[in-house]
Amino acid sequence: MASSSPVQPVESPSQTPSVSASASSGIASPASASTSASTSTAQQEEPTDYKVFAPSNNPGRPLPPLSDDYFTPTALELKAAQATLAARTNNLVNAPLQLRSKREEAERAKRERWPQTTVRIRFTDRTQLEKVFPSTNKIRSVYAFVRACLRDDIKPIKFILYQSPPRRDLKVSDPKVRDLTLAELQLAPASVLLLRFEDESLNKTDYPAPLLPSVLSKMEELPAPKTEDKSPTPPAAEEKTPKKSQLTSDSNKPGELKVPKWLKLGKK
Repeated sequence: MASSSPVQPVESPSQTPSVSASASSGIASPASASTSASTSTAQQEEPTDYKVFAPSNNPGRPLPPLSDDYFTPTALELKAAQATLAARTNNLVNAPLQLRSKREEAERAKRERWPQTTVRIRFTDRTQLEKVFPSTNKIRSVYAFVRACLRDDIKPIKFILYQSPPRRDLKVSDPKVRDLTLAELQLAPASVLLLRFEDESLNKTDYPAPLLPSVLSKMEELPAPKTEDKSPTPPAAEEKTPKKSQLTSDSNKPGELKVPKWLKLGKK
């Protein structure tokens, strides 16, 4: 007698889970994912705690005309420059001979002295961004701040921050720059960095800084530099100690001629 095999239950189409339904319920579509990612990125990159200074219209005081002798160094100036150069060379040559503990102690003292670094980024139209960073931050944090302040159509364009004079590029791609802190880059306690785009059309002096409207709305006038008080010193505050010439003139009586002691001894 033939044995009967068990009948396998057949699932109906209604029992089979729909792939599209599960995908739509559990996985976001690429368009919605990119939109949400861009929105969250924009919210994260929104800069805070910064200042924007408008281009200064003050041309400043004109420099007085300088003669050719002004540019000719004197013997004393050459000697001082040579001493400074020799001291700097000596420090660079003997720096590797220092103990690691001494170098770390010097760096720690510098961080404690300047825990924060104020950085100003100047555009070609002389608009300036200013922000305070911890001195332990690296240059990539400054790049991130500047890029967050740029317009959306300018953000994809590469730019370089540099110092001048002398010319010194602070590229993130340079391992000698990206691995150092702002204090180690000698930017503390305050520095001014210039900005140059790869697109030369953005580097013209008459091209306005391509900043976000929300950033431009916070623009303020650049504060005037502090001027030293050069008011004349009142007579009462002048040095009260009489000069040697005054002592000599006051001690001499009219018609009396003072003779040195050595001359008196020689006459005896």
